[in-house]
Amino acid sequence: MARAESGQARSGGIGRFLSWRKVFGTFFGLCLLGMGAFTVLYLVVDVPAEGNPAAKAQSNVYKYSNGKTFAREGAVNRELVELSEVPKDVQHAFVAAENKSFYRDQGVDLKGTTRGLLNTLRGEGKQGGSTITQQYVKNYYLSQEQTVSRKLKEMVISLKVDRNKSKDEILAGYLNTSYFGRGAYGIQAAAQAYYGVDARELNVTQGAYLAALLQAPSAYDWAAASEAGKTHVKERWAYVLDNMVDEHWLDTGARARQKFDVPDEPKGAPGLAGQRGYLVKAANAQLQEQLVSDGVPKDAAAALVDAGGWNITLNIDEKKQRQLEKAVKAELTSRLSPKSRAVDADVQAGAVSVDPKNGRVLAMYGGEDYVKHYTNNATREDYQPASTFKPVIFTAALAEGSDTQDGQPITADTVYDGTSKRPVVGSDIPFAPENEDDQSYGPVSVQRAMNKSVNSVFAQMGVDVGMEKVLSTADKLGMDTEDEEAVPSQTLGTMGASPLQMAGAYATLDNHGKKVTPSLIKKADHLDHSVDFPDPVGEQVVERGVADSVTSVLQGVVDDGTGAAVRNPVQDVAGKTGTSDDNKSAWFTGYTPDLVTSVGLFGEAAKDRTTDSGEKVRRGAQVTLSGAAGGGRVNGGGFPAQIWAGYTFDAMGAPSAFDLDTEMGAGIAPPSEEPDPSGSQGPSEPATEQPEDPTTEAPPTSEEPSGEPTYTPPTEGPTAPPTVDPTPPSEPTWGIPEGPDGRGRGDRYEDDGD
Repeated sequence: MARAESGQARSGGIGRFLSWRKVFGTFFGLCLLGMGAFTVLYLVVDVPAEGNPAAKAQSNVYKYSNGKTFAREGAVNRELVELSEVPKDVQHAFVAAENKSFYRDQGVDLKGTTRGLLNTLRGEGKQGGSTITQQYVKNYYLSQEQTVSRKLKEMVISLKVDRNKSKDEILAGYLNTSYFGRGAYGIQAAAQAYYGVDARELNVTQGAYLAALLQAPSAYDWAAASEAGKTHVKERWAYVLDNMVDEHWLDTGARARQKFDVPDEPKGAPGLAGQRGYLVKAANAQLQEQLVSDGVPKDAAAALVDAGGWNITLNIDEKKQRQLEKAVKAELTSRLSPKSRAVDADVQAGAVSVDPKNGRVLAMYGGEDYVKHYTNNATREDYQPASTFKPVIFTAALAEGSDTQDGQPITADTVYDGTSKRPVVGSDIPFAPENEDDQSYGPVSVQRAMNKSVNSVFAQMGVDVGMEKVLSTADKLGMDTEDEEAVPSQTLGTMGASPLQMAGAYATLDNHGKKVTPSLIKKADHLDHSVDFPDPVGEQVVERGVADSVTSVLQGVVDDGTGAAVRNPVQDVAGKTGTSDDNKSAWFTGYTPDLVTSVGLFGEAAKDRTTDSGEKVRRGAQVTLSGAAGGGRVNGGGFPAQIWAGYTFDAMGAPSAFDLDTEMGAGIAPPSEEPDPSGSQGPSEPATEQPEDPTTEAPPTSEEPSGEPTYTPPTEGPTAPPTVDPTPPSEPTWGIPEGPDGRGRGDRYEDDGD
């Protein structure tokens, strides 16, 4: 028995030995096969005789929807320089950032390349690990595509280039072909774009920033970076300098003296003056986003667009574009006098007009002149939309079937407590917003609260619905809520938004709840292929009855509220005004059945200055609009509404009526009069309206006064409001929650006298 067991043991040991021998044999065979394949590849792949097509890039051509060319963006912004024209410290900054072993390696990082190949096979896109030689080969000889064959070619050519060229030649090629963002290819163009100097004038701290920029030109451009992005930029900049110390290219004393040099603001190209530059850059941004959606890495997509050769047709209607520009000039810029009133220089306007049926952007106003003001006011998202957000809250209430604190369904007729500074009930976070001019409305219906933009009502409604659901609805309508906190203050529209976003959200309502994502591009072709864009009109994101009810309520804002400046006797109009805290922004977003337009005014400091109180204001900071054009507070019912009316009533075709599937709102029946639950009828608006003193600045506010502006729409016929259905309104439902002191609804108003 022992002998048998011993035999089995010997047999098992031999079996294991034979098994391992097979494994090693297989592995060795694969290695030989791989080496043989690489040898064949090395013999077959030659260094190309000349650079890739991007090195001979063409211009991009931009056309209106009718095919008429309105802009050509010139050839690639690149000026070749000798390496001797780049300071040695700056050369070392790039090597420290990208490839510390550059002067010692053979042109290839086998570990990084292998990792890149595996990631490509897994579909994980762009990965780091390439040497400077490999990046130069990719930029100059190959392409930005993420394929195994391209990466293998890159490795072979890099090995050959490293043998045939000096390190200085390779570094010069790398610096002259790299993409730095802002349309700048090569270090000379980058030095001019970011610091306004030639490459030979760059210092080490500027060189370190440009070297850091190469990792992510779009995200690390200081002018466009978020606060988090700016933090990452400085960390990357410090990493570059620290690596220079490690390689003995910078002593510790010099390192300690380095201070981050903030890059210059971007400047528009002279050939893109007026609105052309805004349209071109917005079209480029949409094209880049689509390329990224198609699998192209973000910075490679930006480089591909800037490299040229694109024929891009926009949805912009040439006639409507001219009409929008004309309206802004007539209603705003012609009334501003920056030389006599400093505040007038701080006024920026942006507007977007969309066809709600197909999502096409028909007109866009980005600012007075792209060359003078690089930022596109139509697409910027850094100003609050203020009370133009209130319809989103009401949409969420209807979509979610929400109830008040008293369990009453929220509809246009639901009555809330409109007392100014009334603390919201049901929130863990205390919030008691002030109404415009601290005006209290007493018991007020949702319809009238929308008409007069009563903050206290919509703050409570947001809590009743649940702020998470409100933000979810905003996201469905097309607003960017990813980084927003679900707190009651959001009911005042405190998140950032652009006229483009607001036009899309309201277009979705106008389109009976089908998602509209405004699209600027009609088609884009490059050489022998086209880019396919998704249909701007998507799925049903809110029920038709919900969207139509909101539209009906928003007609009341125009017929009997803060949007009276756009009232038209022959045309159905829905819309909402908005004015942010400290009067830093003012809005009107409105629509007819066939046209949605959002107009925003933004207070942006035109230059560095010190206020009378000693506060330092940096150029580009958000500042108040109050006093612009010699008036007082700039409200959404003023200039923005006037621009909207001047454009819309000029651009629209024959008058049309909304086709609404709803039984609530001002578009269906006259607004109801709300009884006072205490038994006494208090006024829901001031008995008299005092004219605003243009020389006195009003206190900070989040909405505009309810008095009617003096603007008269360019229409013919009687000036009375449109006739409405005389059918009496439905019985209002009551939903005023008890106050925080525990008193009932009747008790709250018995002593007020309002």
